[in-house]
Amino acid sequence: MGPHYPFSLPPLPYGEGDLLPEIDEKTLHFHHDKHFAAYVDNLNKLLATCPACQDWTLEQLCMDWCRLPEDIRQGVRNNAGGVYNHTLYFQGMTPNPGEGRDAALTAAVERDLGGMAALKSAMKTAALGVFGSGWAWLVCDRDGTLSVRKTANQDTPLPLCPLLTCDVWEHAYYLQYQNRRADYFEAWWRRINWPMVSRLYGQCQDTRPRYPQD
Repeated sequence: MGPHYPFSLPPLPYGEGDLLPEIDEKTLHFHHDKHFAAYVDNLNKLLATCPACQDWTLEQLCMDWCRLPEDIRQGVRNNAGGVYNHTLYFQGMTPNPGEGRDAALTAAVERDLGGMAALKSAMKTAALGVFGSGWAWLVCDRDGTLSVRKTANQDTPLPLCPLLTCDVWEHAYYLQYQNRRADYFEAWWRRINWPMVSRLYGQCQDTRPRYPQD
C-alpha cells in the first residue's frame, strides 16, 4: 500500500488455493479481487475530488475523516477503513501456520490476556459478538499492553496499534461457511500469520500514541 493517494490494491500475499481447506479459492478471489478492490477504487474516486486531502496517509484518513469536506467525509471514512482493515486481514493469514510467535509476544499475551487459549476465547467472543458486519482485533497501546477490541462496519481501532484482525463481514466467509461464523473463526485462527503479529508488536510500541482513556 502506498503512503497516500492514489492507492493501489496490494497483491494477495499467497495463491488463492494456498489457504485450503480453511479458506477456499472462490472466497479469496471475491473477497480480495472484488470487495477489497472496490474499497481501493472508491477511496481514490473520492480523493480525486479533494486535492488538499491527497497527501494524507491512509492512517490519517482513517483517524481524521471528520476533518474532511462534508460531501466526502462518510465515504472516505468507510472506504479508507475498508482499505486499511483488509490490508491487515490478508497479511494476517499464511499458508504456513506452523510458524510461531516470538518470545516477546508470547510473554505479552500471557501477561495481559492470560495466555493463548484466553486470547483465542476473547477474539472469538468479539468476532461472534459483532452485530451485523465488523471486525475483531488484537491491539496494543504504546506501552505494549495488549487488548481485544471489536469495531463495526469498516471502523478501525486506531490510534491503538492493530496487530491482527478477523473480518466478520459475511463476504469474508458466506460462500464457504454460510451462517456458521464460529466455524469460519476457527478456520481463520488456524491460518494466523504469527510471525507478522510478532513483528508488528515489536514495531508498534514506539510508534503509536497512547489510546485515549474512556
